[in-house]
Amino acid sequence: MLSEIITIGDELLIGQVIDTNSAFIAKQLNKIGISVYQITSVQDDKAHILQALQDAESRVDVIILTGGLGPTKDDITKKTIAEYFNDTLVRDDSVLENIESIWKKYARQTLLQVNKDQALVPSKSKVLMNTLGTAPGMWMEKGEKTFISLPGVPFEMKALITNAVIPELKEKYKCPFILHKTLLVYGLGESTLAARIETWEDALPKHIKLAYLPSLGKMRLRISSKGFDKVKVETEVQQQIEQVLPLIKDEFFGYEDEDGNEEAVIGNRLTKIGKTLAIAESCTGGKLAELFTANAGASKYLKGGVVTYSTQSKIDVLSVEEDLIRAHSVVSAQVAEAMAVNVKALYKADFAVATTGNAGPSKGDSVAEVGTVFIAIANENGVFSYKFNFGNPRARVISKAVNKALELLQKEIFKN
Repeated sequence: MLSEIITIGDELLIGQVIDTNSAFIAKQLNKIGISVYQITSVQDDKAHILQALQDAESRVDVIILTGGLGPTKDDITKKTIAEYFNDTLVRDDSVLENIESIWKKYARQTLLQVNKDQALVPSKSKVLMNTLGTAPGMWMEKGEKTFISLPGVPFEMKALITNAVIPELKEKYKCPFILHKTLLVYGLGESTLAARIETWEDALPKHIKLAYLPSLGKMRLRISSKGFDKVKVETEVQQQIEQVLPLIKDEFFGYEDEDGNEEAVIGNRLTKIGKTLAIAESCTGGKLAELFTANAGASKYLKGGVVTYSTQSKIDVLSVEEDLIRAHSVVSAQVAEAMAVNVKALYKADFAVATTGNAGPSKGDSVAEVGTVFIAIANENGVFSYKFNFGNPRARVISKAVNKALELLQKEIFKN
């Protein structure tokens, strides 16, 4: 089964809004055995949308559109879909009732006609009720092809995908089982890793695919396969993993979870062993804490975090001794370790991680070279720190510091 995702909106094409919808939809489709053949972004233009629909119909089984369903004149998706299906728009009373209910509960403005008109849907469509917003989802079929139109607002789209679209697709199509296992590897560049596992990679069966997913400071190896025999697919992939692990045993740090992040892996481990975490950040500016709190259930293990960006805030908030900073510089092993120890004590946590460094372009309050970062980990046995130079530019330094902090933290936590 093949699918195509079509995102609609000028804001996507000019970079004003980042398309996160496609990533979510693709993951959910993949889980039920529907492969995404292509992702297409088009402007709010009737001819462009019609052409995209025609092209997608010619190559895939399931077409999912997001965006262009608002009440304003620039949102033309619904009318364009009706034209594509030689259909007309009709009022759906259940949608109108939903709109009126939402307006009564949450809106302070008068319900205008343009809002009521969101209850207009193609007569040939099946309505997917959007209880979180006023724009309904719409399900249409043309022969063996399925067309699904969803609102572009991410939380509305996600609810419809999860509660309506995926269950309907599973009911309609018999799909193969698709398996992705992603191995987390630290400390090896892409070319070095490829050379080390070359013999194993060359011997992979044709139906098992390997992908290298490099990012700053880490590498992900994704092994993929699919088939209608779930047990066979899982067995064959596991056999390949067991063959490659001895080749990367010193750099292998576990498996990426299905949501694709190491912080979830760390969080799950902390929850399992009943331990907690505190975070103190300087050069990473809260990005570590942001990663952890993006995952539901983070409050089970994350006690709290602070961003002590300035030198004075390290003194005032984390009680880092001024003499220590004066003697060693604000970017130093000693200060990183003091930050980790003190934030651990502040939140009464079992583990703590701290970052301090010069991300550039200027040195700020430190004498350390631009790109220098110290990362410290504190636990019940004490504290230790590492020094790195991540070079330039600023964004690279910060990203590598975040990834390295996750690597060190994961390594330490998984000792328990």
